[in-house]
Amino acid sequence: MAYSKVIENFLRYVQIDTQSKEEFSNKVPSTEKQRDLAKLLYQELIELGASQVRYDEEHSYVYAVIPENLVEKKKVPAIGFIAHMDTSEAVSGAQVKPRIIENYDGRDIVLNEEKNIVTRVSEFPMLKACRGKSLIVTDGNTLLGGDDKAGVAEIMAMAEYLLTHQEIKHGKICIGFTPDEEVGNGVAYFDIEGFGADYAYTVDGGELGDMSYECFNAAGAVLTVRGKSVHPGYAKDIMKNAIKLAYEFMSALPNECPENTQGYEGFYHVDSMRGNVEEAVAEYIIRDHDKAKFEERKAVFINTADRLNQKYGAGTFQVQISDSYCNMREMIEKEMHIVDNVVEAMRRAGVEPKISAIRGGTDGARLSFDGLLCPNICTGSEGHHGRNEFACIEDMEKIVEILINLIDIYTNF
Repeated sequence: MAYSKVIENFLRYVQIDTQSKEEFSNKVPSTEKQRDLAKLLYQELIELGASQVRYDEEHSYVYAVIPENLVEKKKVPAIGFIAHMDTSEAVSGAQVKPRIIENYDGRDIVLNEEKNIVTRVSEFPMLKACRGKSLIVTDGNTLLGGDDKAGVAEIMAMAEYLLTHQEIKHGKICIGFTPDEEVGNGVAYFDIEGFGADYAYTVDGGELGDMSYECFNAAGAVLTVRGKSVHPGYAKDIMKNAIKLAYEFMSALPNECPENTQGYEGFYHVDSMRGNVEEAVAEYIIRDHDKAKFEERKAVFINTADRLNQKYGAGTFQVQISDSYCNMREMIEKEMHIVDNVVEAMRRAGVEPKISAIRGGTDGARLSFDGLLCPNICTGSEGHHGRNEFACIEDMEKIVEILINLIDIYTNF
């Protein structure tokens, strides 16, 4: 079964710049341009005939309902599907120019010959599974936006299919689109009660068949280093260069960073640094799937500062750590049917499920701890947050089928 509408949706949505910004994350949405897609989705949902369509004017969330249409009234769980509208600030999301490669030959893809931007199979081995299929790529100047406009497009295609095929019986289906997921505020103002779902799924994953109900435990850490500036010609035994000391701190941590870890291995990641001789500030993220190891990592971070303060003087190294989200596994394991049903939906579509732990987090993690269990489903887009991002057309169409299968399973739950 083909759902080509999803590709039409996707190509339209990715050309709307919705990049969020960490520096403005004290407000939601962090960028006003996210409202452009939100308002479009709001209008499209109304035109499709969805019910209870609403746009949160203050925070730019979009909600809608596909009402149940069962002939025989029975208790059926209300199922929700959620995707985020914003894209990462790692690479520009403005003036995205998607290009379709039909019958992909399995080789490296030259995105931009002039700038020598190439998507290499050696770096993105998931391309091997796309051989013979059709891909959507960029021109190398921007990211594509599959994270998470692929999820948005799939949910919208699913909604249109059900609203135009009333013969397909189902319970209540809830739809939610969120801003600012990429800067950690995707569900900061999400209306769980108004959303109305008993269980939900974020459609925000990667390759076809992937699904997750585990994620990192996450914290953010800010390291502030106080230095001492003096004329460099007369600095011996006086100057304390905050930039060098910040580097010494980083070197003193275990060499467990994103580029050296995989699977269930946690890490310390310095995400940004700014400063001068007098003061340097470095922002870190700390991650681990295991709660005990996560707490150990935070302790190592603090102890490293304490140890260096003994060497350079009290107050030289100051640390602030704040938890971001927790591993949703401990909540979802209480009702594993929400995982089992996705497995069944995939198998009905001829897709082999691949359950894996997310090396990151999702809106679903916070929602799960707020009372709405919410594992994550694949989108068929990969290489996120970079110029090499791509999406597979056949996989995206298959994911729409999986969503409809999942709804049917809950209808007969």
